[in-house]
Amino acid sequence: MAAIFTPARVTRPCSAFSIYSLGTDGKEITEWNKGSSDLLSVPYLNSAGTRWGFILQNTSTPPEAYVSTSGNFLPVKISNINAEIAKQPIPKTEIIKWKSFDGKEIEGLLTYPLKYEPGKKYPLILNVHGGPAGVFSQNFIASNQGSYPLAAFAENGMFVLRPNPRGSGGYGVNFRLANQRDWGGGDFKDLMLGVDYVLKMGVADPEKLGVMGWSYGGFMSSWIVGHTDRFKAASIGAPVVDLSFQNMTDDIQGFLVSYMKTEPWSDWSVYDAHSPLRFVGNVKTPVMLQHGDADVRVPIGNSYMFYNALKRRGVPVRMLILPRQPHGPTEPRMILKTMQANIDWFEKHIGSQKAF
Repeated sequence: MAAIFTPARVTRPCSAFSIYSLGTDGKEITEWNKGSSDLLSVPYLNSAGTRWGFILQNTSTPPEAYVSTSGNFLPVKISNINAEIAKQPIPKTEIIKWKSFDGKEIEGLLTYPLKYEPGKKYPLILNVHGGPAGVFSQNFIASNQGSYPLAAFAENGMFVLRPNPRGSGGYGVNFRLANQRDWGGGDFKDLMLGVDYVLKMGVADPEKLGVMGWSYGGFMSSWIVGHTDRFKAASIGAPVVDLSFQNMTDDIQGFLVSYMKTEPWSDWSVYDAHSPLRFVGNVKTPVMLQHGDADVRVPIGNSYMFYNALKRRGVPVRMLILPRQPHGPTEPRMILKTMQANIDWFEKHIGSQKAF
């Protein structure tokens, strides 16, 4: 038996990560931890093939090291480094699913306000992941989420929806490729229908909606505010706003070509049609931009262009330039700065403490 570690493509929700065994004939594949809703990572098999070691976590359980016999999934915790965090109240997170415009099933993770009371309606923040082939998984809700502290939003009385729209990893090749030459098309509809789904649940206030995202999530957040006024505030991190500019200045040669199927000089129209900057004249939503000045993945010129356009148009806009930071803050004080800035931004614009 050979062991493989992979995100499930069909049976596991929200790309929960599992350990599989593969027969030496290359045909028989068995999910070792079948029935578990935990997220497993960093797996190691001992030399005798009798025990697994791995990190285990889920939305309400902080990550710790575990071991188990290889014959059966019987995890035993062997570390306790997050004992104090485990004592803190953890907001509820559930998996929700909705049908998109073309019948595709879309999954998302919905985190509730910490002190949620049935019958009341609360602010809702749409969080868009990067990639676009990234994926939101069932990791511990209070773990490091970069610039967006999900547990803090929940503690401040907000819902957070984290969808996995078409183009996300973890749902098969066809799903991952479904956004080719269509950034801002079907993926945008997937996201808006997810927001609609939560509103139909009767738990969120349609007048207190926010949107946030970094990298491709920044692209999508920029696209969203240029195509709808339903959101009262947007936090946009390291966004791609001009696809032609991005194509010729980033550090991944050929990345956008793999999605647009052409270089910009061969078809300027497809790059323009999917660039949020072309729709900046429609934006009315207050925007906060965040960008590292050492970002070579998505050069900071993207944010300068979007900021200047909004500023000249009189749209409320703020820009945080993060010194020395690459594609996302890495220094602890910079991470803390962006976390606090995001909490303050949404607190100001969607009044999280005023559920009714």
